[in-house]
Amino acid sequence: MKHIYLAAVMALTPFVAAAETLATADQITAAIAGNTVQGSMVETGAYTEFYQADGVIKGADYTGKWSMKDDQMCFDYGDGTECLSVRIAGDAVTWVSDGVDDGTGTIVKGNPNNL
Repeated sequence: MKHIYLAAVMALTPFVAAAETLATADQITAAIAGNTVQGSMVETGAYTEFYQADGVIKGADYTGKWSMKDDQMCFDYGDGTECLSVRIAGDAVTWVSDGVDDGTGTIVKGNPNNL
């Protein structure tokens, strides 16, 4: 029985490690620039934002700027810059702050909400 459990853990380990891999700046930019992300953040709740390729963020009633720094995506809404690590799996995004999941989202192609 112990061998079956160990084999199961070993078989799943590569999938867990892959799911926890943080995206690089190039991967983040390729996935998000020119697209919308809809989701929810732990502290602020639901959001829908369009990330223009030129670094402008457009929300329903606000704007901001995004940039990349050391494989993190940085956000500035006029009250200082916050940088987050990102995990991307298909169209799913997880925003990570200091190693802790801070929010999730789904990448939607383009700007379907005309933000």
